[in-house]
Parts: sequence; C-alpha cells; structure tokens
Amino acid sequence: MFFRYTKVISPLLRPSFARPAKYFSINLPKHRHTMSLPELQWAQVAEKTGGPLVYKQIPVPKPGPDEVLVKIRYSGVCHTDLHALKGDWPLDTKMPLVGGHEGAGVVVAKGNLVHEFEIGDHAGLKWLNGSCLACEFCKSSDESLCPDALLSGYTVDGTFQQYAIGKAAHATKIPKNVPLDAVAPVLCAGVTVYKGLKEAGVKPGQTVAIVGAGGGLGSLALQYAKAMGIRVIAIDGGEEKKAMCESLGAEAYIDFTKSKDVVADVKAASPQGLGAHGVLLLAVAEKPFQQATEYVRPRGSVVAIGLPANAFLKAPVFSTVVRMINIKGSYVGNRLDAEEAVDFFARGLIKAPYKVVPLKELPHIFEMMEQGKIAGRYVLEIPE
Repeated sequence: MFFRYTKVISPLLRPSFARPAKYFSINLPKHRHTMSLPELQWAQVAEKTGGPLVYKQIPVPKPGPDEVLVKIRYSGVCHTDLHALKGDWPLDTKMPLVGGHEGAGVVVAKGNLVHEFEIGDHAGLKWLNGSCLACEFCKSSDESLCPDALLSGYTVDGTFQQYAIGKAAHATKIPKNVPLDAVAPVLCAGVTVYKGLKEAGVKPGQTVAIVGAGGGLGSLALQYAKAMGIRVIAIDGGEEKKAMCESLGAEAYIDFTKSKDVVADVKAASPQGLGAHGVLLLAVAEKPFQQATEYVRPRGSVVAIGLPANAFLKAPVFSTVVRMINIKGSYVGNRLDAEEAVDFFARGLIKAPYKVVPLKELPHIFEMMEQGKIAGRYVLEIPE
C-alpha cells in the first residue's frame, strides 16, 4: 500500500481505579440534545506492538465538530485487528491502541457541523473512519485510497471500547429494526467482500471460487454471492467449515487439506470444466495466491482481498496474457458500498453465522484466530 496516514497524537491516559466514574456534559447547540456521559469507560488496550491486551478504563473521547460519538453495543472481530496488534503490516499503528473497526451502536453525541445523524440514531463505525473528502480519490468515490485516510483500530482508536468516535460523513446509518449484534460484521467484512464481488465482475449465473469460504470474511462473501445470483465454489479446510459452507448454499466444497490437486478439483467443479469466472482470495496464507490464476477461466478475474504477512502474488506472464486474466486488489468499499451492503442485510438476504462473546474474551478470540480455529464470525458484546 502506497498511501500515507495521519498520525494520532493524543495518548491514552491511565485513570485511577480507586475512584468511581465521574460524569461530564457535552454542551451542544440548543436545538440538539445535551447528553450526560461517563468520564471513564472500559476498553481493550494494546499498550505496545505485539500486546498483550489490557482490559482497563480509559477516558471517554469527545467528538469534534464533524464527528459523532457512538455508544458501541457490539463489535465484530476481524483478522485485521490481529495484524494491528502484532504490527506485521508495513503501516505504522497508533500506540497505545484500541483496536476494532466493526462497531455498531447508538449515537450519543455529535459535533455542531453534523447533520446526517441525530442523537439516538443507530450507526456503524467502519475501518475507514474518515477521509479528506477533497482529494482526487475522495472525489471519485475511492475514499479508501485517500492519502489522509483515518483507519479505525489502526491509526485512530477503534471499537473495542464502550464509546468510539468517527467522522459523521463515514459513519453508516443502521435501520433501527436491524439487530446491532448481527449487523456488526457487515460493517467491514460484509462491505469488503461485497466490494470484492463487484470488482470481480461476476454476473448472475456465473461461478466464483471463494478461497477461505469458511472464515469470517468467506462466510459473508458466500452469502453476498448467493444474494447476487452467483454460484459458489467454496475452498477451505475441515468438516466444520464444509458443513457451514454447504448450509449457506455453496454448490461445491474443496477441502485443501485433503485435495491432491486443488486446481484440478476447482476446474472439475466449474461449468464446462473451464474454471471459475472469478476468484476471491480471502486466505491468510500465501500459497492460494499462487494457485488462483491456474483455475480461473480465460477472461476471468482474480481479486486479492486477504493480506498474508510478507506475501507475494505471482503469475506466469504468458498464460496471464494469452488467457486475458484480470488480476486486481480490492480494499474496503466506499460509503455507497457500505450502504448497499447494509441494505442487503436489512432485507434479510444475509444471514451469516456469528457467535457473541463478552469484550473480555478478545484475547482468547485472537488465540483461536491465529490457530485457524474460527468458523464464521465472532462478535464482542460491549458492556453497558
């Protein structure tokens, strides 16, 4: 990634555990609400790169003129959060850091320039916390490429806390009839894979191979693909993930731990044996990235979304050219992609599996994630 990010200067303060939480008032203009909020809140804090995480009290932030303060009720856990903790991406992280970027909750305060939200609205805070809205990329709806993008749980504090801040322009409004725990994973994982499917250009009735289909991203990708009328070949490992992928509508499941030839198996499962029309690479290992161009069909698209540390995507030039294969990366979606992804969910078209656990359990979730033992998505319940 070639873009730079703004540096967050304000450190996390260490409060006293001996005194009870005090309360402060956010004075907003008279035509808006004034809210009383606690001075301190509970959060999972990484005080240094690599951890460990510390469950502690920190100050409740105050929103700026163009920001909203969201009382987070649920936050999804993404593999990116683990990368942020470990610091194994070539991007500097804020330290100390509150991770998380799939937060769903209620707007409890807002700046005087915010007109998109009212107090009490349900809102989601995503990976893209803010952007300049004035550069070439922002103007062309590629806000994720903004040189001054703010990243939740990476360059600014995220959603593994009771109260989190986001730029109002980038917060996503959530219909009040939508369960906040269920929609939380859609705010990053859902938006990301939905954008990837759009980038792949796979049409209804055509086939997409989803590598890592049994994971958090993959289970949502499978759901979005089916909702878009796309046939799915799921690639992952293990019987538990096989059962889940089949229950979500995968037409074929390739177990890479048992397959003697993944490339041949994917082709055999595809129409006319020509390979998948598109491939979504959600894997956290490098090898699948080298295999994908071998089983995508001519004129097909290979879309890289997963980010294995220090990995490379290689393809033979001759076959790539003569088969007219399209290889591209897909980052997070823009603001419209997020609205569309949430709308799919609100209409009942996305019912991806997830498990709810308390915020205190985050270190254990990271352990399971490193061991590849997570099927579906984990959602943290944030304490009241």
